[in-house]
Amino acid sequence: MDDPELHFTDQLKIPGFVISYPDEVTDQMNVPFVFNSPHSGRHYTSYFLNLSRLSPLLLRKSEDALVDYLFQFAPDLGAPLMAATFPRAYVDLNREPYELDPDLFEAPLPDHANSQTIRVAAGLGTIARVVGNGLDIYRQQISLEEAMWRIENLYVPYHEQLRALLVRQVEMFGMSILIDCHSMPSIQRHLSHNMRPDVVIGDRFGHSANSDFVSYLIELFKEQGLNVAHNIPYAGGYITEHYGAPDEGVHAIQVEINRSLYMDEVLIEPHSGFSELGEKLEIIFHKFLSGIMATQTQISDAAE
Repeated sequence: MDDPELHFTDQLKIPGFVISYPDEVTDQMNVPFVFNSPHSGRHYTSYFLNLSRLSPLLLRKSEDALVDYLFQFAPDLGAPLMAATFPRAYVDLNREPYELDPDLFEAPLPDHANSQTIRVAAGLGTIARVVGNGLDIYRQQISLEEAMWRIENLYVPYHEQLRALLVRQVEMFGMSILIDCHSMPSIQRHLSHNMRPDVVIGDRFGHSANSDFVSYLIELFKEQGLNVAHNIPYAGGYITEHYGAPDEGVHAIQVEINRSLYMDEVLIEPHSGFSELGEKLEIIFHKFLSGIMATQTQISDAAE
């Protein structure tokens, strides 16, 4: 994992992700878990910044800043941690591959593009038109070729690798559990009560993961004194929906963490609560993993 500082570079690292494996020297995986942080990338190229009308700090409002560092314990549990290096404002991995806004591009969209989703209407497609607070990213329309380059060279390789990790685990363990790691602003706009819970666990309303797994994880978060919501306001995005297939042995759970627990949301810097939250998350997922593995062992023993 790279250092947690913001990076400005001339060239973007291809294929645009890093994977931290157990033992840091091998691609060995010891447990059927994959931790994924698709929105914590912080490498901003000079080319992208020149296209944008926004300052780097404003562009970063859409980042799930430092989430990859909150979950850096994953390899110690025997699970890989995959994280994007490029920012969500550049390519959003938690969207369909061609979820595109026709108003953003100079040329007409190809027939296979999907411009009819709620996310596109909000300006938050695969190539976002706005950052999360509704500010336009670009000075002017961009070329369709630019969008296709980002999708083909960053989005596609990322998802190919994530899929490969999950498939390999199903082959090794008979199942895989994807923990899709995100963060959310502390203030929920447009709602009267304003404040978000500490954590939102999303499983696409029971469709993306075994309900017992999800209930157990919620219980563990509550044990650590955290206020937990289930599926509201976040039930899980494209990644959770696309990969979650419990009948095929793949369980996908989205975890959204309130940013006020660990960072200054204005400066986008960790505050004194960062270490405490990281310790709680490690405890939670150590217990979760141990409980799941123990349950699977009991099932296997009973079947023999």
